[in-house]
Amino acid sequence: MQNAKNLKEYRKEIQESLDDAFLRQTLDTFAVAYRAGRAKAFAEIDVGSLVAEIAAAKDGVLPRLMELYDRFRQNAEAAGVKVHFARDAAEANAIIAAIARQTGSQKIVKSKSMTAEEILLNHALEDRGLEVTETDLGEWIIQLRHEGPSHMVMPAIHLSRHQVRDLFADVTGAHQEPDIVKLVKVARRELRSRFATADMGITGANFAIAETGTIGLVTNEGNARLVTTLPRVHVALLGIDKLVPSLTDALRILKILPRNATGQHITSYVTWITGANECAAADGRKKESHFVVLDNGRLEMAKDPLFSQVFRCVRCGACANVCPVYRLVGGHRMGHVYIGAIGLILTYFFHGPDKARNIVQNCINCEACKDICAGGIDLPRLIKQIHVRIQDRQGHPLPSLLLGQVMKNRRLFHTLLRTAKWAQRPVAGNDGFMRHLPMMFFKEHDFKALPTIADTPFRDRFPQLERETVKRQGPGPRVKAALFSGCVQDFVYPEQMEAAYKLFADHRVTMSFPMAQSCCGLPLQMMGEARTSREVAIQNIRAFEREDVDCVVTLCASCASHLKHIYPILLADDPGLQAKAREFAARVIDFSSFAHDVLGLTAADFAGDNKAATFHAPCHLCRGLGVHDAPRALLRDAGLDYREADESEVCCGFGGTFSAKFPELSAELLRKKLDHVEATGAELLLTDCPGCVMQLRGGLKKRGSRIVVVHTAEALAARKKTTV
Repeated sequence: MQNAKNLKEYRKEIQESLDDAFLRQTLDTFAVAYRAGRAKAFAEIDVGSLVAEIAAAKDGVLPRLMELYDRFRQNAEAAGVKVHFARDAAEANAIIAAIARQTGSQKIVKSKSMTAEEILLNHALEDRGLEVTETDLGEWIIQLRHEGPSHMVMPAIHLSRHQVRDLFADVTGAHQEPDIVKLVKVARRELRSRFATADMGITGANFAIAETGTIGLVTNEGNARLVTTLPRVHVALLGIDKLVPSLTDALRILKILPRNATGQHITSYVTWITGANECAAADGRKKESHFVVLDNGRLEMAKDPLFSQVFRCVRCGACANVCPVYRLVGGHRMGHVYIGAIGLILTYFFHGPDKARNIVQNCINCEACKDICAGGIDLPRLIKQIHVRIQDRQGHPLPSLLLGQVMKNRRLFHTLLRTAKWAQRPVAGNDGFMRHLPMMFFKEHDFKALPTIADTPFRDRFPQLERETVKRQGPGPRVKAALFSGCVQDFVYPEQMEAAYKLFADHRVTMSFPMAQSCCGLPLQMMGEARTSREVAIQNIRAFEREDVDCVVTLCASCASHLKHIYPILLADDPGLQAKAREFAARVIDFSSFAHDVLGLTAADFAGDNKAATFHAPCHLCRGLGVHDAPRALLRDAGLDYREADESEVCCGFGGTFSAKFPELSAELLRKKLDHVEATGAELLLTDCPGCVMQLRGGLKKRGSRIVVVHTAEALAARKKTTV
């Protein structure tokens, strides 16, 4: 479990995980294999439609959750099962302990259950003098090591066969070989007697079917079957979120759960239990069966207009499987009991804000979790909202408060950026980079070179560009567009905006640039400053509302995603402002989509030079906006020798303020990305995000690489044919 008292302690623990070479290699291997296996498993399935069906079905349950519980209880009890309702962890533990006492059960065998981990059931029962044995191989291993699971599906993924060998040698008192097949046999031999002598078996449940009082279990090892059949008493512990109306609903989830969890079409064992079954070890040859249905904050969550979507979670663990941060540090650092993106959220509701305070900041906002979620949960948004709630309750850090006050005052913010141009001179080089980092940065931030502030921001260049364009453009605009620059492209990389401007101007696009625009506000969201982010959103909407344009074009994928998806949410409390936000959002389009889909640029528009090039897909382009093909098609049409890099749509490690808060993680993600880029043999590295440009260019500078990093707009502008 994650118990760091503050961010400093948490970062120290993160570094310990980064120093674990085996953990890193294991998680890397799994991440690559998982993507391939999942893609194969879903090859003939419309994933989007299936996810939408599950989301709708789960959402439909919420208004009648207690009604379904009552129906489930009645049908289960009619079949001979005793059903108990537990309001919290302590009550659940007390109920199960009482069942053990009343039935004279001393020896207990368990199959894997995250709900049991949630309430610390093993500790509660052992404190009462009961003998509890985990029977899932991974769970038994971590039980012997006195650890929690590092993955919801594969709890011991962080351990090597050599570590397990040493552990089993200690347990058995005999020499063991580091051979997986032999180690599995050792576990079977040691556990066999536990199954045979157990008084009680405890399981979780993946489904609870209201119409029949049936529970369903999805497993791969077969131990759950033994746990539910051999002992004379069976207790199933399940969250109330596992309730579904019918078998049809359960089967719909079953269709996606193993595919999303492990890339299997179906698990080795799917077990359905209805009523109390026959049991030779029981009095009267009838098993005593109990279902303990747990609340523990779930009902409160179900009433929350935003967080109720968490009920869609099927506990597949896929959000961890694709999380770039989890891939580096594992579940003991990327979670508390529950791990991964869903774990950051559940920790807050099940274990309290203090347990969530540090880990909730460790989200890079790449949206990989949202993209793969079997229930379509907007996990990044929920994580950011929890960060907001914690800071509203416990206090906002002074740096984020001050930055928020600066950024909501556009004139002050831009004045400071202009002032920084002069302040940077003692450390600025002649190549657009700082020669060394200012004292405010420490050695841990020295994994990349930082850019200097531009001499002339784009907003100061725009009037001259506009005058030049009016003189040479032909009659009648093809498209009217307003340009959104954000802060980085305005003051750090204005050449990117200028390149796009000239490219568009040659294709009869009339462009405006509202001077009242500012930062999109995403950095404030990442810091938990939601109120200030809202004020910034209002400023930008008002800056553009008088623009008579077809599109609002931005060269920053992160800005585009934030403007389109988050602005209407930020202003949901004001119907008038929300309507304006939706109108604004509907016009927002990213650079590549505008160039490819709206302008229809093709190979005929470019004079290529056949340079070897590769593309890094910004997270908010490929997942936030769902744009995959447009930039790659443009690069090929521009005459570049395009080479796809491995993991081109995996995060580069920038994440805005994330890279400043967790530089050790940002550095490692950048290293992986640059290794893949260099392996292509490309001369050019293109991307559609200025933040990614900053990260990638700065990292390659530190490497002494000759690879040139430019925005897609710059690459296209350099190869365009003049059409006017």
